[in-house]
Amino acid sequence: MRIGAILAAAGRGERAGEGPPKQYRLLAGRPVIRWSLEALARRAETIVVVADPAHAEMAGAAADTAYVRWVPGGATRTASIRAGLAAIAGVDTVLIHDAARPGLTAAHIDALTAALAHADGAAPALPLSDALKRTDGQGGVTGEAQRDGLMRVQTPQAFRFAAIAAAYDQAPAGAAFDDDLAVLRAAGGRATLIPGDLRLTKLTYPEDFAAMEAFLGGGMISVTGAGFDAHRFGDGDHVTLCGVRIAHDRGMIGHSDADVGWHAMTDALLGAIGAGDIGAHFPPSDPQWRGAKSEIFLAHAARLVREAGGRIVHVDVTLICERPKIGPHREAMRVRTAEVLQLPLDRVSVKATTTERMGFTGRGEGLAAQATATVEVPR
Repeated sequence: MRIGAILAAAGRGERAGEGPPKQYRLLAGRPVIRWSLEALARRAETIVVVADPAHAEMAGAAADTAYVRWVPGGATRTASIRAGLAAIAGVDTVLIHDAARPGLTAAHIDALTAALAHADGAAPALPLSDALKRTDGQGGVTGEAQRDGLMRVQTPQAFRFAAIAAAYDQAPAGAAFDDDLAVLRAAGGRATLIPGDLRLTKLTYPEDFAAMEAFLGGGMISVTGAGFDAHRFGDGDHVTLCGVRIAHDRGMIGHSDADVGWHAMTDALLGAIGAGDIGAHFPPSDPQWRGAKSEIFLAHAARLVREAGGRIVHVDVTLICERPKIGPHREAMRVRTAEVLQLPLDRVSVKATTTERMGFTGRGEGLAAQATATVEVPR
């Protein structure tokens, strides 16, 4: 079964309070939209994100655009999903999901696709547990509503692609439906519901973020990785440390740019998920890495953490050298590291020390760095 996915991310999320649109805010250290993208990427061959073009910069910073296609959203959710469907081809099944529901897992996707054996569309749903009242809009109660037979329908909603594509083709151009199951049913398609999950609750109000963060952290454990690297001084007029070019009377000898700070940090991230070391992923014997920027290595390690279902919580690096002086460049190093790892600045620590003129760093023969990375991974 070939699976495609559409992620609806064109909304403004005004009820979520001040700040950027809710799909681009940080949740447990990661942009909300990235949680769903990474879950979908474990099952879907094609991912289309329907987004507001005005949010292009935020969208690019929040997600690895290498494996998604971005499509401009429409005036309504129905119009946005119509645009997303037009951008997908060659799949048997399509998942349509709200970017503001970050608790998606591969298990949810598997249950939904299995339900399509006997239906054209499927969605997770939860029963209503509270009494329902009709109001006058001003707080006054005008009547009661029976909750028997009513369900709270969530996303993702899964469909046989041919069925939902045909249903949207039949829907009037300006129509606005509550959800995609409604579009399917209006065209005569068969829909079914499977048990929902509180982790699929939609982020709507400011207080929802704390509750969802607790959900997402409940199945995780914290692990720590450590890394160390050293390089000799050689000819040159600068060194690169934690992504920052620093003028110096000597350069560094290394196959890449010899950034000991980011090399140690890369090993720390790889160690946290048991993924070997930097040399296993970027062999010094491979000429394609000659002179390469270490940002490539660090970003690769961060991506592997995400693909393992983990999230980076904190990184700490200690640079060991007599010269150059690190203090004047420390904040720039923190900023660059935070950018590459997409972490808040307060989750990045850069320190420096000397060896009191002992050893190879004390004699000015080279630089060294040691790093630790704290990562949360699934139990």
